[in-house]
Amino acid sequence: MGGPSDPPEGTPEEAPGGGEDEYRSVVFDESFVRAARLQEYSAEQRITDHAPAVRRRPPRSRGGLSRQALVLVLLIAVAFGTAVYMGLRHPYRNPAADDPAEPLRMTVVPLAPRGGVPGTADVERLYEHSPAAQFRPGAEGVPLPASRSTAHFSDGQVVTALLTAKDYLVRSALDPGVLTGGETRPVRALLDPGQLDQFDQSFDRPTADGLHVPTGWLVRFDPARVRLADREIRVQGTMRATETDSSTLEVTTDHTFVYALRPAGTGPDAEASLFTVRRELHFRFDRDDLRLHQAELVVAQVQAGPLSCAEDSTARLRPLLAGQTAEKAAPTATDPYATGSAPALCGALAPGAQPRL
Repeated sequence: MGGPSDPPEGTPEEAPGGGEDEYRSVVFDESFVRAARLQEYSAEQRITDHAPAVRRRPPRSRGGLSRQALVLVLLIAVAFGTAVYMGLRHPYRNPAADDPAEPLRMTVVPLAPRGGVPGTADVERLYEHSPAAQFRPGAEGVPLPASRSTAHFSDGQVVTALLTAKDYLVRSALDPGVLTGGETRPVRALLDPGQLDQFDQSFDRPTADGLHVPTGWLVRFDPARVRLADREIRVQGTMRATETDSSTLEVTTDHTFVYALRPAGTGPDAEASLFTVRRELHFRFDRDDLRLHQAELVVAQVQAGPLSCAEDSTARLRPLLAGQTAEKAAPTATDPYATGSAPALCGALAPGAQPRL
């Protein structure tokens, strides 16, 4: 007689291969049943509804995002939060805030002629009979010198400093839009950010204080008085680069610019005259300046003539033109073509600096 746990027909014969039930390890729990794609109707449902024995279950809808999608969303949120944080708390040094630029110290000296200003309608003749006869036109007159690396700066960095200084000279003394059009942005774009406030104040509120003189930053004429008779301005000068310490390069430039001018509103037959500007500029570059192609202009010494010492040349240069004379002249003559001359307030333009017509 079988025990209580044995089936009525007795214990089934052992399955081949050891007698173990091959489905004994499968657990038909609730989740397994719910996951089944087919569902068998009960006998009562089959009788009352005349339904088939089984029906296919609709696929279960997945509630919420999959694990992979959730991880991706979290990663995007973390990355976005990090970007916002880094934007608010920038880890890199701000050169303008941590190491403010030195203000530009400038001197602009007018040179007054002792007699009348020579003039002729033939511009080429003016140049040929002046000390600028051998000067080169435009940017050709500002060639780069031979350069070499320093103890802490490579050849490329030295060349970058020289190129930036040259760009400043070209934009501030050769660009017609700056010379007579009143533009300042081409020059401003090359300055260290720490000097922009001083630059802007110089043009908003010009003052003859050695710090806020527009004609110390650039060459600009009064367009109500003069116009360019020749856009090929003659230039000659020198440039040199030196290392002052392990983090600073300096470029010193010394150039003479010669402009042919006519009275505003006149035609090509009007007499032209020459106007000379001698500029000695000292530029300073740190590594950020080199990377950003900008410069810190620290010294500007300018001599310009023929000008009247009685005229205010703070905001714009007002040259004396052909046939005009100065109201007064300084007793000591100054030659802007000669090195080493630096009058204090107003100098006399040396006769040899004028065309001999």
